[in-house]
Amino acid sequence: MIERAVAADAGEILTLQRAAYVTEAQLYGDPYIPPLVESLEQARKVIEGALVLKALDGTRIIGVVRGRLSGVTCLVGRLVVAPDRQGQGVGTALLRALHDELPEAEAFDLSTGHLSEANLRLYRRLGYRETSRERMDDHLTMVHLRRTPERTQAPR
Repeated sequence: MIERAVAADAGEILTLQRAAYVTEAQLYGDPYIPPLVESLEQARKVIEGALVLKALDGTRIIGVVRGRLSGVTCLVGRLVVAPDRQGQGVGTALLRALHDELPEAEAFDLSTGHLSEANLRLYRRLGYRETSRERMDDHLTMVHLRRTPERTQAPR
């Protein structure tokens, strides 16, 4: 089941986020990546100010994704799936739900690290295409991707 997160979910979401991003931190050799140092108050503010969807298994939050409209573009952030549930379609379901929740968005933009092959495969499978790369430092290049939803054309 996927539904909107509420501020009271912030603690559980933050715990899930930290568990999920440990492997990313290890991959890039950087324990200070933003998802690992975000505070409870910062997480709560994001939930209150953006569209945050959570995937549930019973009462347990097993995945989360953030989306915020900037004009007609949805900025997608922090797709997180519990380590024991990765590879089971949770991330795909969350992104599809985000796309469905924001039909007015003309594009969806997101970024991930260049070594995050599973993330890149998922995003490409869901129609995201690389738009650019940005070298952040010696160990990290961000890959920026965009998905432009297919629009139904009016009959001629």
